[in-house]
Amino acid sequence: MLKLVLCCILSYSFAGFAQLNDARRITKTLCSEEFHGRGYVNNGVEIASQFIAKEFKKIGAKPIKRNYYQAFQHAVNTFPGEMLVKQNERVLKPGTHFIVDSKSGGGKFDLYPNKITIATALNKQLLEEELKKMFLEKKFNAISFNSSHLSLDTLKKLETLKDELAHFIPVIEIVQSKFTWSVASEQLQFPIIQLHDSVYQQNAHYTIHIEAIELPNFTSKNVIAYLPGKNKKLAPFVFTAHYDHLGRMGSETYFPGANDNASGVAMLLEIARYFKANKPERSIYFIAFAGEEAGLLGSKHFVEHPLIPLKNIGFLMNVDIMGSGEDGVTIVNATLFEKAFKQLVAINEEQHFLKTIKSRGPAANSDHYWFTKAGVPAFFMYTMGPNKNYHDVFDTFDALSFNEFNDIHQILIQFCQHFKTN
Repeated sequence: MLKLVLCCILSYSFAGFAQLNDARRITKTLCSEEFHGRGYVNNGVEIASQFIAKEFKKIGAKPIKRNYYQAFQHAVNTFPGEMLVKQNERVLKPGTHFIVDSKSGGGKFDLYPNKITIATALNKQLLEEELKKMFLEKKFNAISFNSSHLSLDTLKKLETLKDELAHFIPVIEIVQSKFTWSVASEQLQFPIIQLHDSVYQQNAHYTIHIEAIELPNFTSKNVIAYLPGKNKKLAPFVFTAHYDHLGRMGSETYFPGANDNASGVAMLLEIARYFKANKPERSIYFIAFAGEEAGLLGSKHFVEHPLIPLKNIGFLMNVDIMGSGEDGVTIVNATLFEKAFKQLVAINEEQHFLKTIKSRGPAANSDHYWFTKAGVPAFFMYTMGPNKNYHDVFDTFDALSFNEFNDIHQILIQFCQHFKTN
């Protein structure tokens, strides 16, 4: 008996080791420079989609139709070439000293910013007077303001103001917090530069050269595979993860997106690998979405053009930020689907996989959203831990711990295997 137990333990340890090796390989590949941040410059998102399709094929997961792809088109603003911001004679480093707003327009500018107070910026009359004075005196040709230490409500008001100003004049915002980039589907007339206050110099002259190209009909692709189950009467389970990220901000700077969400794609593929080797009772679908960072576009397209009947789906689990987990996981929609949440918590309490499983209400913060809105029961799981790199150039493979990857892998498999629809 002891020999049998030891064999089982060794077998499980070897399987877990091999699985984590594959997960690391997939994550490292997806966030490498050759994938260009899985965005829209150098068609990084297309390179990633082909890689994921090949992985599904290697695993043995089947395409729903003749191939693994579901294409859709959307607009996106890109920064493929020059990305220069020079403060006096100092060339600033993209992603570290500054970022451009994702909606920024391009061009070449010599800027002498007029620094205004937040009170002036938020007062329409005072702002108009300041702008009129600038245009009349021609001493300044850009607006700058310091948004450090502001409340979230004030920052939201400034977001709208920045966009309005950038239709007429370049804007420089001095910030103290970490940079957080995004993807935009529109382009403003002039650039908006976020400059870190650690490098800001008052009354400085700025030389800015930015190439910005708006692509009105960019083609992205969802990547979809499935494994048939033993019992066709059981409602299928769906695992999803977005594979797109932010791409490049100029030719020299890219956003790796290791935790967000190369790690989630690795989890998706490792779950597929497990169920290929261990045939499930119910059929399982795997969807790697594009366009999540651009506004949940891939999942929206799928829900509007479903390749499987939405009413047939038993449950959907969307995973993101899987490279951490030391502090447990959070489940969005937990309060909406309480019975399913209790099932997940019960598995964890019995097996002691994770430190905690935190309940959160509905939120439109990832690809589960459109499914929930269409009546499909769905969870969104993301990890909690010390890694706070998010939408920045520091979200790299080397920053991931993978400490809880195996445990999360196990709890997701068990939830799928034992999930009850009623």
